[in-house]
Amino acid sequence: MVGRRRLGRQFGWLWASYAVSAYGSGLGFGALPLIAVLVLHAGPAEVSALSAVGPAVGALIAVPLAPWVEFRRKRPVMIMMDLARFAAMATIPVAYAFGWLSFVQLLVVSAVVAAAKIAFNAASGAYLKALVRPDDLLVANARFESTNWSSIAVGPPLGGAAIGLFGPVTTVVADALSYLLSALGITAIRGQEEAPRTTDKGPVRAGALLDGWRHILGHPGLRPLYLNQMLVGGLIMATEPLLAVLLLRQLGFPPWQYALAFAAPCLGGLIGSRLARRVVARFGRHWVFRTVGTLRAIWLIGLAFVRPGVVGLVTVMAVELAIIINMSLYSPVLATYRLEHTPKHLVARTLSAWSIGQQASIAVLTALAGLLADVTSARTALTVAGLLILATPLLLPRRDQMSQHEPELSRSHS
Repeated sequence: MVGRRRLGRQFGWLWASYAVSAYGSGLGFGALPLIAVLVLHAGPAEVSALSAVGPAVGALIAVPLAPWVEFRRKRPVMIMMDLARFAAMATIPVAYAFGWLSFVQLLVVSAVVAAAKIAFNAASGAYLKALVRPDDLLVANARFESTNWSSIAVGPPLGGAAIGLFGPVTTVVADALSYLLSALGITAIRGQEEAPRTTDKGPVRAGALLDGWRHILGHPGLRPLYLNQMLVGGLIMATEPLLAVLLLRQLGFPPWQYALAFAAPCLGGLIGSRLARRVVARFGRHWVFRTVGTLRAIWLIGLAFVRPGVVGLVTVMAVELAIIINMSLYSPVLATYRLEHTPKHLVARTLSAWSIGQQASIAVLTALAGLLADVTSARTALTVAGLLILATPLLLPRRDQMSQHEPELSRSHS
């Protein structure tokens, strides 16, 4: 079973650091838009800009960071990115205490945190590949996945209660401290890290910025998975603000029911992530990509039929639960396949390119969905998103696309 497999003390420190950071982010989930509304009295346009523009700018900043991360030892990079996020988030309570807080500052913090997150994830993925045996990659990724979903299930409700008791910047303080604790945990990892293949400290060649995308788009298995993931993730995330408008404003759901509708189904992430290894062992990886990848996409249309009252609440929870179970089963399998099929000297750039594409897709599709909702209605925009996502399984790879590089993979593991 996933929970009983021992991956060593070094992985334990890495996992603990990830957990502290994830739970801190769970507590601070949605904190910046909430501060914009409660403290700065921002309108819908400013809140939407904060949700889309900040991460999009962060993705652009992360482009030149990718080769920089690639050609350096990964543990110092991870520590540096944690400290950068701590410093950026810590400016918010300080500015709030002195009455200096501004919307521009929130945008800058959002962009810095988004860029540092992409760089951190790229470094941690490369470090994970070197830290655990190839046969243990799926177990490790499943543990990260289950931790992520449990933090989302527990964090936002506790964060909301903390804000109500202690004020609007409380969860930002907790989030900032979690990055500091994560950096300390990574510092505790012992053992000499192998130096990267290239240690040139001179200017990075222009082509190195695009090497991650070249690898993804040139790989017959990764290319369809990448395009599928951008659309599925972007369309699912684009429905969140639409659903907030529909449930809170148009259908009159109280805030606690709205929070429950999103927090409770996240427990399904524990189910899917724990099943990943056994499902792959029984049915194979291609079956997961084709079948579970399709099942992620068929439920979203159900959100367009939400009605007031208990039935509507149950509908949202059921749809979200079905999506999350399938996503949490699919994601660690995807993460493992991506690491296995990426050469060691390209891991950081490939993971950065993947995250940047995902962030850009979310920003663009969220903005387009918001414009459509303004012109029509939130329910219409949800319907369009639900119909579009039904076409995404067409992008999932065929068996022959995934098997082309398997002989090379087998040799690399021998």
